[in-house]
Amino acid sequence: MPFTTTTTVRFADVDPAGIVFYPRYFEMLNGAVEDWFAKDLGLNFATMHLKNRIGVPTVKLETEFLSPSELGDTLEIHILPRSLGRTSCAFDALFTGAGRDRLKASVVLVCMDLDTQRPVQWPAAVREAIAETLV
Repeated sequence: MPFTTTTTVRFADVDPAGIVFYPRYFEMLNGAVEDWFAKDLGLNFATMHLKNRIGVPTVKLETEFLSPSELGDTLEIHILPRSLGRTSCAFDALFTGAGRDRLKASVVLVCMDLDTQRPVQWPAAVREAIAETLV
């Protein structure tokens, strides 16, 4: 089962044509990743960044825009991990709403020491939680 969270398309997300301005999808995706870590992987971003001094920057992002989203739409964002390395994780993301796929993305995150800005191993509990959901 993928991790799923929802978001609402807000006024700040749309362009003058009334559809989501494409960079806003990336902000929504980052919010979904933050939800995934807090709700499914057991490590919220505040603790991860401020206390543990690790981050998870996106190092690869491939996106396909399938159908426009409009102001007021409710979108489900599904995250499905595909692979797990010592310091990285690849996952697929799918945005859906009103029975239509809106956006597909393939993403690679790297676990990084914020002080040295170098890759580090995943914390054991996070690694285990990701591994349990691999497809």
